This record gives sequence, C-alpha cells and structure tokens, in this order.
Amino acid sequence: MLYALNLLFEKHVVMLHCSHRFEERGLAKSLIMINAIEVMNRSPVLTAVNVTLGYKILDSCSDVNTALRATELVIYEDHHNTDNVSSAFIQPVMAVVGATFSEISIAIARLLTLQMIPQISYSSSAVILSDKNRFPAFMRTIPNDFYQTAAMTTLFNINNWNWVGIVITDGDYGRSASEQFLIQALGKGICVAFSLIIPQSVIGEYTHYAIEIAAAMILNNTKVQVIVSFARSTHVKLLFEELKNQVLRRGLNRESMRRVWVASDSWSSSPSVTRNVSLRDIGHIVGFTHKHGDSSSYNQYLSRLEKAGHEYAKNNPFLQKLFMLLSAAGHKDTEVVSEAVKILRKHIGVDTILSIEMAISAIAQAVASICKSKDCKGPGAVQPWELLDALWMEEFQLNGETYHFDDNGDINLGYDLTMWWSDGNKVHEDDIVAEYHPQTDSFTYTSNSMTQQFIDLKHIISKCTNSCVPGEFKKTAEGQHTCCYECINCTENYYSNMTDMDQCLSCDTSKEWSAVGSSNCTPKVLLFFSWDDSFAIALLFFSALGILLVVLVSALFLHQRDTPVVKAAGGPLSQVILFSLVASYVSAILFVDMSLHLLAGPQKPVCSLHHESNHSAGGMS
Repeated sequence: MLYALNLLFEKHVVMLHCSHRFEERGLAKSLIMINAIEVMNRSPVLTAVNVTLGYKILDSCSDVNTALRATELVIYEDHHNTDNVSSAFIQPVMAVVGATFSEISIAIARLLTLQMIPQISYSSSAVILSDKNRFPAFMRTIPNDFYQTAAMTTLFNINNWNWVGIVITDGDYGRSASEQFLIQALGKGICVAFSLIIPQSVIGEYTHYAIEIAAAMILNNTKVQVIVSFARSTHVKLLFEELKNQVLRRGLNRESMRRVWVASDSWSSSPSVTRNVSLRDIGHIVGFTHKHGDSSSYNQYLSRLEKAGHEYAKNNPFLQKLFMLLSAAGHKDTEVVSEAVKILRKHIGVDTILSIEMAISAIAQAVASICKSKDCKGPGAVQPWELLDALWMEEFQLNGETYHFDDNGDINLGYDLTMWWSDGNKVHEDDIVAEYHPQTDSFTYTSNSMTQQFIDLKHIISKCTNSCVPGEFKKTAEGQHTCCYECINCTENYYSNMTDMDQCLSCDTSKEWSAVGSSNCTPKVLLFFSWDDSFAIALLFFSALGILLVVLVSALFLHQRDTPVVKAAGGPLSQVILFSLVASYVSAILFVDMSLHLLAGPQKPVCSLHHESNHSAGGMS
C-alpha cells in the first residue's frame, strides 16, 4: 500500500488501482492508517494551526511497476487528465507513507527523491535504504535489517545453534537481509548449511520448481534443525505445503519435517502460512516483529465502522470490495458489516500499529511546526522539502513518548520476539516471549505463558558435528565448513579442558603427565611396595640371593687374591666392583618402604652406579 498525504480542508479521497487481488490484512493496514490520520486531525496539534491532513490510498499490488505508476500519478497528478483524479487534491503531495516491501520502497524512493518528497515506511527494513546519499528523502519508523540479523545471530549463540539454513525471496530485501545475516553469523562462529532463493513470483513453473528443491534440501539436511526465513508469507505457505507433500510421498514420519523456524518481520505476523498444515507438523515458529502498539484506538474505530454500516464505506472502495465478497459468499446484508469487522479484528497487526501511528504523528507534528509561523492554506504554501527538513529537525510525541529519526532516518526501538502456538482451532502469533535491545545486543524475557517453551528451545541441537568433549580437539578437513569437524583424542602428555577446543595443551612433563584423551594433567607421584606385597617379597628374595652370591664371589676372590686369574680380573679393583653390585641389590629395598627412601635420598645415583657396574662387569668378560 502507498499512502499519499497532503493538506486538505474539506474531504478525503481513497483510490483503488488494483482490483484483481484482495487481502484482508492490507485493508486492515489501510484502516489503521485512516484512523491514525483522523485521530491527528482531531488533535490539538493540527486544530491549533487550522490544518487538516488529507490522504489518497493506492494499491501497489505488491509489484514494483504498479507502485511506480501509482507514485507517478500522485506526483504529476496535475499533468494528468483522468476521471479518477479528484478535484479535492488541489494541494501537492506533501509526503508518502509506505511501502510495505523494501523492493517497492527502493524503487519509489528514487522517484520521490527527484522532488525531495518525504517518504516514511512503516515496514521496509532493507539496510540500503539507510544510505542517505542515495535515498535522502527516505525515512522509516522501524530499525533496519542490520539489527534484526544481529538479534537473530545473538539468539543462535545463546542456544548454541551453529548449523542453520536460510530461505529468502529473491529481491532487494531478501538478498540484503541474507547478506547481513551471513556477515554477522561469520563473526559469531555460525555456519550456513544452505541458502535457498525463491523467485518473487508466486505462480510459475520455475517458482514451483524452486520450492520443490528447497523442501527437498530441508528434508535431506537432518542436522539443520533451525532455519531462518526472510521470505514472503506467500512463499513460506507454499514451502510448508510442499514439505508436507514430500513427507507423505516419501512415506516419512511427520516428525522429519519439524524444525525451528525463525521468522523475519516479513511473515512473523502472518498465521495464514499454516492454513493447510498444522503447527505441530511444522515445528516451532519464533517471530521477530516490530514493537507492538496499542490497538485500543483502532478497535474503537472498528466499532464506529460497524455502527455506521454501509454508509461508512461510500468513499472507501476497499471496504466496498470486502462487503461485496462477503455478500457473494452468502452473508445477508444485515450481517455483512458485522462479519467484515470480525475479519478486520483478526488482522489487526499489532506489530504495525505503532510504526504506522508514528509515521502519521511525525508528519502531522512537522506540518504543525511549519504552519505555526506561516499561513498554510494556500496551494503550494508548504513545499515537500520544507516538510522533509522539519522531519529531520523536529522530535515528535506519541502516547506520552518522544521519538526522533536518527542520522540514517530510522527509529530503532528494537524487536519483540513472539512464539507461535495453537489451541487446535487457531494459531496465535502475537504472544511476546522476549524483547531485543539493540543498544546492548541482549534479550529480556517476558512473563508470558509461552516464555518457558521459548527458553527450552535451547535443548534442540542444530550442529553439523557434536561438540568435542574435554580430552578431544577439533580437526577441520580442508574445504569444509569450520562448523564441520572431526574430534581427535589428545595425545599422551597433552590435554584439553573445554569443549570444542581447537588444539590440545601441553603438560609440564617434569612434574606432570597425562594419558591419551585426557582432560587434565596428573602430577607425578612416587609409588612404593609394601612389605607384604608379593612382588616386593620376590624382589627382596632375589636381591638377597644376589647379595649372597656376590659375597661368596668376593670371599673367593679375596681368598685367591694372589692367583694369576684374580690378578688378571683386576685384583683389589674387583672387590670395589663387587661392592657396587651389593649396593645395587641393596637399593631394591628403597622401592619397598618410603621411609627408607627418604633416609637414603635420591635413588638416581644408585641406578647410575648400577648401570656403571654392569658396564664394568661387561668389560671383565
């Protein structure tokens, strides 16, 4: 939808340029806009300067070309001679509110910039629109997608989801949001398993083929349990239906199609995506929405509409179309208005109320600031560029809060996170479970009944590889995602004490040691045999036997010390060698009792003496 605003003093005009398709949600947004304008026209802000806002509503049909034609008609209306042009629009267009989709806002922003006509969007969030060198007349009452993707990656980090998929609708919004997500995910160690692009067209063979491929990719990647979607609601609806069809054709369990779906603001408030599938089949849907507003004023407006009946729809072709469709569906004339209001209440869209009301309030208060010092009644008394300057300079108030556009022309209030749930008959998509604060990149949880279920999503595992436990380290194969790796045990005398460590740490081998796959180092300790240990008894027995044999040999050598054989063996030196052998045998006692070890001191010299004696003995032979 496009909403062109100017200064009027008598009547309002609503035009309809696209009649081949009708969406109740689009009509609800139009009525929210109308109510916001009427509220401001009755407020002291405008009555004090005797100014009234007029409007013209044009349907862009969610198409760039149609939106450009509608914008051109509004801008150059005085050059057109057409029956559809109302004489009430004698004032030039002061501002344009819209569009919903970023692709359309980008296209018409280029056209509006030629005459510096302010454009305020309540829904277009593409980052490129914050570039004031290219779009100096564009503003919006929502954050850009940089903050939405930052919130998403922070949520994934909190829940340890590092292996995710992306589904987008082709176009400026989808590609920009996907690019921002990839940049921020890379910085937080999150890997994207696949990125699926669906053409903008809802119908067509190629679109159907792309959705089939997307559904197959999702089902085949069972480790990807979390999917973030920047797609339009119509495409998400078709994707859900295709997932269900493929599961049935393959004979798979319906559990196999369950995922955590992280919905961007493009479809996070569109329960129609589950019209032909159940939420139980789809899994969990977490929605990022713009800050919710107060719907009480709009509900009162609908009550007045219901009371006024058909009379209220005289100048509103949108309402006339809805009444006609309800009549064709078999509703009586007395029931049509009540049924229409009932439908409109279902499509209130609390996530757009605040952003629409802020857009109208900003324009109204900027107009008032200009008209305080000049007469604005004459045609052309206020030029669009004057209003643009006032929008940049002036703060504005709404519901007791003060707002202003930042240097990028944005108003960044953060996001509300919703958790969808179903009562069996209806899907509820407006339950806020958390709020995202862009200034601190953090979440705060609400006391909603669904909040605990939202927190429990952290138990869902979406990883390419399970975490490497302490005692292991990650080894990534060349050419693979950093999130896909092999867990290898740390080698001897190395350890890892945290999960998913990139390398093992070394032990101080002079004091510590570790076995293969250790999570810490163990201090080295001296162990001693006890006197009643069987091995100690055997060791001491053979040591005693060795001592006895050495003593006997020593006695024999001493007795035969004057013989040539003993002299050839070293004479008195052989006694020293034999004494060293006795000392080696005696040192075995030090392995049995710790107290003896402490009295004897270090045993290494004894061992070296043992090796030396062996060497000398070998020399004798």
